[in-house]
Amino acid sequence: MQFLLPLLAEAAADIDPNATGAELTGSSSILSLLIIVLPLVLMYVILIVPQRRRDKKMRNLINSAIVGDEIVSIGGLCGKIVNIKDDEVTFEPSVERTKITIKKWGIKEVKKPIQS
Repeated sequence: MQFLLPLLAEAAADIDPNATGAELTGSSSILSLLIIVLPLVLMYVILIVPQRRRDKKMRNLINSAIVGDEIVSIGGLCGKIVNIKDDEVTFEPSVERTKITIKKWGIKEVKKPIQS
């Protein structure tokens, strides 16, 4: 706290003792507005923009899925896509040809087969 005292004394020396309230708060209102707006802008840039990019990339990956691609659902089921209809995907999770139908929003990951 001792290191702030010289700074406060210097700032107090610069203030006109006959100044009105409007003159004293003129520049500090811009500063206080900046103190409120700057963290909000930083939060937007650091948190929201990258999440939107990831969401857009995942949406494009899910929409580009075709029959034969491997998928992983949000429940952890893995399998090969056998049918795609509007917003539903049917896949086979095992060798026994069991078919499961899920919504596209339930897909966590799409693995494209390697083409030679």
